[in-house]
Amino acid sequence: MKRAIVIILDSLGVGHAPDAQQFSDEGANTLGTILNEYPSIHIPHLKKLGLFHIEGVDAKSDVDPIGIYGRLFSVSKGKDTTIGHWELMGVPVKTPFPTYPEGFPQEVLQSFMEETGRGVLCNRPYSGTEVIRDYFHKQRESGDWIVYTSSDSVFQIAAHEELIPIEELYEACRKARRILTGPHAVARVIARPYIGESGRLVRTANRRDYSLTPFSPTVLDILKEAGKEVIGIGKIEDIFNGSGITRAVHTKNNDDGMKKTIELLKNNFEGLLFTNLVDFDAMYGHRRDVFGYKQALEAFDLQLGELIESLREDDLLLLTADHGNDPGFRGTDHTREMVPLLIYRQGIQPRNFGTRSGFYHVGETVAQHLGVRGTGFGEALQK
Repeated sequence: MKRAIVIILDSLGVGHAPDAQQFSDEGANTLGTILNEYPSIHIPHLKKLGLFHIEGVDAKSDVDPIGIYGRLFSVSKGKDTTIGHWELMGVPVKTPFPTYPEGFPQEVLQSFMEETGRGVLCNRPYSGTEVIRDYFHKQRESGDWIVYTSSDSVFQIAAHEELIPIEELYEACRKARRILTGPHAVARVIARPYIGESGRLVRTANRRDYSLTPFSPTVLDILKEAGKEVIGIGKIEDIFNGSGITRAVHTKNNDDGMKKTIELLKNNFEGLLFTNLVDFDAMYGHRRDVFGYKQALEAFDLQLGELIESLREDDLLLLTADHGNDPGFRGTDHTREMVPLLIYRQGIQPRNFGTRSGFYHVGETVAQHLGVRGTGFGEALQK
């Protein structure tokens, strides 16, 4: 009964991609920034799997790797969550999703306001923490939605949970998703609920993402069609709009995501356990919090040790990322970076596969291990 476990350390890039100049991201290096400021970071399990031996990672390791390791760079036209995950599962995105550096056009907002019965505040690219700080009072006075975007293809709606019921926010997102089609088919509509008072406003764990459905079958769809389990943990179900998912488990944070992953590994199933750990990105990358990112990696590594101990003989573990988000870089957006790939199974022959083009090698590796066809992209790397 073979199983694959894919864990996305959301935004853990390992150096700017070859085409980073096109995204104004030359010099970005998420892991490099953390290691530069905290060279004594304690992540023994990641080191043992080969993280510090990856090309371009400037760090010393006192242990020999026990896994297969290397780095991948994206061939898709974008650096957001949806594009990264789709490519990881075998569907590269060659046409960029639309972005709105000047805000959304009036026809989109007019349809949204008519459908939801509330007005719109902001309508600009904005930091998620700063937008609620700057528009909270106006939302409290008007009852309007706070709508904002970023350099990614996203339509984000912030609402205070005590002013606008959470279910109304979710319904507004579903309506926005139906509106945002054709030339305005953004990758994700995101519900951004928050609570608190001025000076103490915090976003809650009730975030939801409403993505497009992948344009062609992913490895998840192929696995499901073959009768395998595809268990999505965290925001995986949202990223793929439910396509290819047989069971979804939503989580509160990284700790909760890892606990649920480890708990599910105690059960018998054949297929894929696919986990996204979003805190690295949302809590530390976007907020440019190097120390917080370092602490989150150390906390993850501790749980990773427990997960490795729970692996069965035929389990295949893959650790990777979907893009970068250098906490020491300018701005607050994702960074165009290569991502690490660490592969481990009992008895595997350790090796360095170097640097490969395409995130889709992850999906092909999973497909080969579980005995199904791939999407036609990539090469299985666990041999």
